[in-house]
Amino acid sequence: MRISPSILAADLADLSTCLKHLEGTGCDMVHFDIMDGHFVPNLTFGPPLVKAARRHTKLPFDVHLMVTNPADYVEPLTGLDIKLLSFQIEATRFAPRLISLIREHDMRPSVVLNPQTPLTAVEHVLPLVANVLIMSVDPGFAGQPFIEQMYAKIEQLNAYREENELVFTIQVDGGVNQNNIDELSAIGVDIVVAGKAFFTCPQPEEFVNRVQSLA
Repeated sequence: MRISPSILAADLADLSTCLKHLEGTGCDMVHFDIMDGHFVPNLTFGPPLVKAARRHTKLPFDVHLMVTNPADYVEPLTGLDIKLLSFQIEATRFAPRLISLIREHDMRPSVVLNPQTPLTAVEHVLPLVANVLIMSVDPGFAGQPFIEQMYAKIEQLNAYREENELVFTIQVDGGVNQNNIDELSAIGVDIVVAGKAFFTCPQPEEFVNRVQSLA
């Protein structure tokens, strides 16, 4: 399993030091939550901060667009070594077109579902995406507990992937910590996003190693 710590839980006033720290832990990617204050209540940062961060680390980036118009962000994020560019299925009526646009800009498309959004909302695009991100908290606020009902949702998604011989990875964001990573791995999760649990961990290297050791 891979880990993508969420930069939102770090000290953004000292971004360079934070990114160097992440490199030192051996984590796989860095997760950026771009929020526009419309799709979710909070406002975070945009492509300029992601571009600035690129100058301070060689780690791949994992960007989650919590925005009303995700297509507007694709071109500004091009060329920043973004491995996954995730968009909310609730924010677009033209998902296949957006997926094609992301691929055209050399990024791997990822679709996101909020906790209350059923898997049927993305069934038609699952053969087209590289990743599915399951939100296990209500998006837009850090530090929330994992919503227990999401375990069943992840299991259903993993079963659908196996039954249809699809190759997308499954990613989970929200309330991930050292108490639930074993169960997440067991039900098919490939990538976890960790914010508060990672940045408050006394030994983050051990957290990273434990996640990466899970098959």
